[in-house]
Amino acid sequence: MSIIKVNDKRFQPYLSAATLHTRIKELATEINKEYEGKRPIFIAILNGSFMFASDLFKEITIDAEICFIKLASYKGTRSTGNVITSIGLDEPLKDRHVVIIEDIVDTGNTLHKFLPQLYNQQPASLKITALLHKPEALEHPIVIDYLGFNVPNIFLLGFGLDYDGLGRNLPEIYQLVVD
Repeated sequence: MSIIKVNDKRFQPYLSAATLHTRIKELATEINKEYEGKRPIFIAILNGSFMFASDLFKEITIDAEICFIKLASYKGTRSTGNVITSIGLDEPLKDRHVVIIEDIVDTGNTLHKFLPQLYNQQPASLKITALLHKPEALEHPIVIDYLGFNVPNIFLLGFGLDYDGLGRNLPEIYQLVVD
């Protein structure tokens, strides 16, 4: 991993693909244990979580389903504070065990606005797994039940995280180089 350029910004290595893979396997092991015999439904929040969701779901060994919903609050390198829903949730959640898959929880605004919609459907349980969490940026109290990594309040790219639509395909995570 070396410094890369995306659009007008430079990024340096932060988390390697091997480090990500190891932690994702650990998270899946925890989830497999907790949901043994319960057949949970995973809700992956697009676009950012698609790589994390894919790698996590490959490690899920219990009977489980996955669906996707598109929520967004970022433009460029900053959160807009507005949550946009582009693709809705089609699966009924009443009495289901639900696990939300999120790439990153920073301000918590996206989940803060989305969680009430899920609770209104009366799931049997609802838990959150996030690859990354920025505790310093948190504006809304969000409980992350399965967490990959706490990270500082820096801009990150790769493994599903983007900068104006680019960089999601990188197999590792980079941080913005501040000049």
